[in-house]
Amino acid sequence: MQKTMKCSIIRLMLIAVSNVISNALFQTYAFITCIVLLLVWIVRLEMRIRTLLGGKTAKSLEQSVITLHENTEKLNDFQREAISHFINVEKRLNRSIQAVETIRFNPFKGTGDGGNQSFSTAFVSENGNGAVISSLYSRDRISIFSKPLSKFTSNFELTEEEKETVGNAKKNLK
Repeated sequence: MQKTMKCSIIRLMLIAVSNVISNALFQTYAFITCIVLLLVWIVRLEMRIRTLLGGKTAKSLEQSVITLHENTEKLNDFQREAISHFINVEKRLNRSIQAVETIRFNPFKGTGDGGNQSFSTAFVSENGNGAVISSLYSRDRISIFSKPLSKFTSNFELTEEEKETVGNAKKNLK
């Protein structure tokens, strides 16, 4: 019995030693595999850094970033100036003449004098500010009248033709 027990102990010891050896071998292979994977990772990172730098030094890369920042600031300044300019143009455009309307008429309907040589022209801005210029033509004289407009009305009395001209100009604005 002792002999079989000794054999069993020896067998257990051999199994334990082989396990230790196989565990050590496994650990060695695992360690070598980790080292290889880390080396591959380092090489890939190195390649990416070289691609990023593109053969330039870190100082030139920093200079490139500074130049990009300066260019961005210049673009922002230009954008602010352009917006300010467009706002100014829009204000000026609102004050400018945007509708012109003319009506020709005969002021002397009964006699036929003057024909349709008389006219009334309205020059108005988007706000209705401007002027109405009227001309009355007869054989012996021509009379020209000018009346200022504010919000499509005048402090001076407008004739029917002048009112029609201002109304037509107002319609053309919309």
